Amino acid sequence: MPIEQPMRRRVAIVLGAAVRPDGTASPTLDLRVRHAVDLWRRGHVDAICLTGGRGGHGPPEAQVARDLALSLDVPPDRLLAETQSANTHQNILGALTLLRETDAIMLVSNRWHLPRAWLIARLMGRRAALSGPPGRMTGTRTMAAILREVAAMPNSALRALRSGRRNGR
Repeated sequence: MPIEQPMRRRVAIVLGAAVRPDGTASPTLDLRVRHAVDLWRRGHVDAICLTGGRGGHGPPEAQVARDLALSLDVPPDRLLAETQSANTHQNILGALTLLRETDAIMLVSNRWHLPRAWLIARLMGRRAALSGPPGRMTGTRTMAAILREVAAMPNSALRALRSGRRNGR
């Protein structure tokens, strides 16, 4: 009798972003969640994992993101939430603890953020597809975001390497 293999889910991991002082999603978080919901509606992913802990305002980012996804008619059983993380590395690490090794992951964030997120996941031993919505920022703000990502790359890579080694990858 053949051994039954676990079903391979495709899971979008939405990387956290700020919550506004009134407790609603920032434009960045809103954009990321709506993009993930669109991926789910189009059948590109089976589930959505929302990430992000409590920032400067309101409830955890993942909770606000989950509420937004629910308001967009995503069934609760298609949503996972990681509510403790404080940065991109922790977003991915926390999300991976909620997923199975067999799950295929797709990182969802702004396009300028995805290269660093991909590197983090890869250094932690996971392959990831990437998906980002078209940007809505001005060229100047986009360039500032890219420069911030470049500056964050060495520290992120070091953290990811350490996490990967601790987990035997």
